[in-house]
Amino acid sequence: MAERIHITTAITYSNGPPHVGHAYEYLVTDSFVRYQRRKLGAENVTFVTGTDEHGQKNRDAAAAAGLKPKEFSDRIAALFREAHKGLNISDHIFVRTTDPVHEALVQRMLQRTYDCGDIYFKDYAGLYCVGCERFYTEKELLPGNICPTHNTRVESIKEGNYFLKLEKFRDEIVKNVRREGFIRPERYRNEALQMLSEPLDDLCISRPKARLDWGVELPFDSRYVTYVWYDAFWAYLSELPDNSSEALSEVLPVTEHFIGKDILKTHAVYWPAMLLAVGLPVYRHLNVHGFLNFGGARFSKSSGNIKDPVSFERAYGPDVLRYFLLREVTYGLDGDFSEERIVERYNSDLANDLGNLTSRVLSMAARYFQSEVTAQAGTGNDPLDGPLCEAFAATASKAGALIDDLAFNRSLEVIWQALDAANKYIVATAPFTIAKDPAQLSRVAQILANLIEGLRVVADTLAPFMPVTSAKILDLLNVDATLARAQFGQGIKPGHRVKPATPLFPRIEKPKA
Repeated sequence: MAERIHITTAITYSNGPPHVGHAYEYLVTDSFVRYQRRKLGAENVTFVTGTDEHGQKNRDAAAAAGLKPKEFSDRIAALFREAHKGLNISDHIFVRTTDPVHEALVQRMLQRTYDCGDIYFKDYAGLYCVGCERFYTEKELLPGNICPTHNTRVESIKEGNYFLKLEKFRDEIVKNVRREGFIRPERYRNEALQMLSEPLDDLCISRPKARLDWGVELPFDSRYVTYVWYDAFWAYLSELPDNSSEALSEVLPVTEHFIGKDILKTHAVYWPAMLLAVGLPVYRHLNVHGFLNFGGARFSKSSGNIKDPVSFERAYGPDVLRYFLLREVTYGLDGDFSEERIVERYNSDLANDLGNLTSRVLSMAARYFQSEVTAQAGTGNDPLDGPLCEAFAATASKAGALIDDLAFNRSLEVIWQALDAANKYIVATAPFTIAKDPAQLSRVAQILANLIEGLRVVADTLAPFMPVTSAKILDLLNVDATLARAQFGQGIKPGHRVKPATPLFPRIEKPKA
């Protein structure tokens, strides 16, 4: 039986429209998904994303817009769906936490946990951040009881609520966190272990309807709705074709969560406890990325620096924003975003390196051989051919291994190293010069066969990162999906015809000062 993998983004709060910070998580996760589908087969990969629509923050945003919570959530969910379409996010399950099938799973898990005795009621006084939708302890806050994420003062709330036992599961959670590769990158595992170094306060998992009536009702007490985080976690699983406990016991051990570092505690501590409380296994990997910053501030609705991600797709063309974010940002670290850097990357990497190489190779093939490949790639005896062919032959495996390790920028560097080798090969072999001598045309044919076959490998390896561009190049090479995946030297054969060159990335001229 083929390996299965289940991949999720965070389920995004629906209190505002999508921005570039959201786009980074969607695009990096989608690239990982696309690679896994190539490796394992599309039928063995599931991909979940969606909107988290309950809770006080969403209710307040709806009130500010003069709408009922469900009406407001419908509008925001539609915006996120459109953003996914505009960003070319591949096929996925889009969960809304207001969907009946999701609410049914949440209530089922609440009831099971309650029946096991791991949810109990008590009066409680605590410090609550509306932005985070959770209670904090004083030691977790900045001086003056300031939320470290939103930089706002938390509220002091006293009320009766239901709690999930956490300390009961701490040893098992610690065991999982210590497992090699459970949390990636490594720095976040150490951070999670610090969170677990002392006894855990039990987690408040309800809100009284007298204060907040926008949520999933507790199945064992109709006066309360559940905590929005308890609700949202089950969205990773609720809309799978089979969400029975037996099926989830098979899915969770192959689950890859992609989240931002600000929700590390909820995923590394709370979510495992919720799973363990109902007898389910914990997920395989928690993949944690940093913040995307603009002008020194994190992209967020609260900061007011929202940038519509689809506008960049329209302005620069498909794949450009995706390429920039995955090449520019080291996964796990914070990254800086600017339109100036997009243009620099576009002109240097895409127009000069990739676009120009494709154009030069196809133009020479048309000029000298009427677009026909007349030699077999990788069979030349010239000492310049060997290093180039070796570089192309190793590109796919090297790039793929780095994707598995979340080193997306380094994976793209491997591809660009092959492009750099190809451009240097053209300079060293000078096919446009030696083609003037009819006796040298067989050598030119060999050079172009190596380059055309190399372009095929590059285009195929780029598919998870730049799916539209990959398809364009493969179309220019007149290569179908089966031929695209062949190893270097086993793809394009003599007699194959390529198509005329067309511009892939016209240079963007910077405005003069």
